[in-house]
Amino acid sequence: MDESEKIERLKKAVIKYQDWPKPGICFWDVFSWLKDPSMFGDIIDLMVTGIQKRHGKCKIDAIVGLESRGFLFGPIIALRLSTSFVPFRKKGKLPGDLLSVNYTLEYGKDVIEVQKDAVKSGDNIIIVDDLLATGGTMVGACELAGQLGANVLECLVVIELDALQGRKKIDKPCESLIHSNDN
Repeated sequence: MDESEKIERLKKAVIKYQDWPKPGICFWDVFSWLKDPSMFGDIIDLMVTGIQKRHGKCKIDAIVGLESRGFLFGPIIALRLSTSFVPFRKKGKLPGDLLSVNYTLEYGKDVIEVQKDAVKSGDNIIIVDDLLATGGTMVGACELAGQLGANVLECLVVIELDALQGRKKIDKPCESLIHSNDN
């Protein structure tokens, strides 16, 4: 199965929940794909292959996963690329010396944190999450990466909800496997 066939299969299989978690929101459920090992494998293959195509000659020092669903994809991608995985977590979930950023998301406000020694200044990183909506979480993650002195090569998501225009708020390259306007 080629790349476009894998993406089409994923699009057809995603489950969407209208008015969840609140009225007016259409929730795209990535967990529906994780029930099928071949679909989960396709997601990882597509993400890893895309990274290798875009950054093949560049050393990637870490894959950053955003809490919580970025943790589903990030560690596996890091393992496949033989690099480290770094979690960016919500406030109060990490020990040690931390850096933090306040950010706005579609449902309110939140704080994201990272351990100060998670990456070195100048490290090349890729930030991974499941979905890009209004962009608040990814903007916060990019800001936090900046506090670390890291070079964000790209922000990588499985699904992008294009109508919410989150990509416009992010000043780093963004890649998405599936766009909501494709359905």
